[in-house]
Amino acid sequence: MVTVLLSLLTIGQSLGATRPLLDLVDVQGVRENQLVGYGLVVGLPGTGDKTQIKFSAQTLNNMLKQFGIQNDEGSLPKSKNVAAVAVHATLPPMASPGQSINVTVNSLGDAKSLHGGSLMLTPLRGVDGQVYALAQGNLVVGGINAGGKNGSSVTINVPTSGIIPDGAIIERAVLGIQGTEGQVVLNLKEPNYQTARNIVKAVNNVFGPDIASAENWGRLRVSAPIDANNRNTFMSMLQGIQVELGTEQPKIIFNSRTGTVVMNDQVRVKRAAISHGNLTITITESEGASQPAPFGRGNTVPLQASSVSVDEQRSNMMLWPEGTSLDNIVKAVNALGATPAELMSILVALDEAGAIDAELLVI
Repeated sequence: MVTVLLSLLTIGQSLGATRPLLDLVDVQGVRENQLVGYGLVVGLPGTGDKTQIKFSAQTLNNMLKQFGIQNDEGSLPKSKNVAAVAVHATLPPMASPGQSINVTVNSLGDAKSLHGGSLMLTPLRGVDGQVYALAQGNLVVGGINAGGKNGSSVTINVPTSGIIPDGAIIERAVLGIQGTEGQVVLNLKEPNYQTARNIVKAVNNVFGPDIASAENWGRLRVSAPIDANNRNTFMSMLQGIQVELGTEQPKIIFNSRTGTVVMNDQVRVKRAAISHGNLTITITESEGASQPAPFGRGNTVPLQASSVSVDEQRSNMMLWPEGTSLDNIVKAVNALGATPAELMSILVALDEAGAIDAELLVI
């Protein structure tokens, strides 16, 4: 398990920092769309799906029928050079037909590697079932798989997943709706009452009173020109407005799978005392035998012996004064010699004791 302690000061922006407006918000209607498809990768050097994977053989059979090649009823083509794959891509906002996008290809069967394969023409569909792009091309695979006849094999990275740069051509556009007529709706990426208020003030200072208003801490409405060209100019002016950030909520994030602990610079603790130590119990089993004397009539008897030792690590109690900052917290944890997992236990105990001003998030 990888254990890393990170203190990312960029997560918690202090009061007074400024950012461009459109870095803080998403414009309603201007969004990405996910596309997915199912296809075949061909040209593999015997590393494709095995014969027990029926759906890849059925897909190959259906494709051959489209080219006028008929197989015997009940028989499916067998080829280790073919693999069934899932294909997915992201359609950028305001993308137009004819533009190219990257696609990702992942094996669905038991193919060993997609290295050297080419994706056959695959339609990519949106959530509405419509085809928005067509994907095809040679795969770029970063993984390698090599095996011997005796069953030994070596795998580096993931050879059953690859990408095709600019591998799909957009065939249908998705029209974005930027709010109601005469308005632009802005959604804060990180809802904050102070930031929402500061955005309203900054926009009204540039364009005049009552141009922007806040519905709540994460949603704002801005009056905008109806004409497309004037609206584009208006959005470019919005993009350049600098907004002062509000105070962020103190947060501590713990990843239970990797042992990663991240805390922002807003974390503070109240006056508290902490003691940290480990108790180690070691049990050793040993076996022996009791031998009879030479020419004696006794029997050999097996013997077992156990030894138990207890080692308790002694640690001094550490006092954290009122309002201890992030830097002091990290120094104190390092002095205790605590791992990230132990640090999380300490932080949970502090939170239960009401001695920490932060939100604990476990992901």
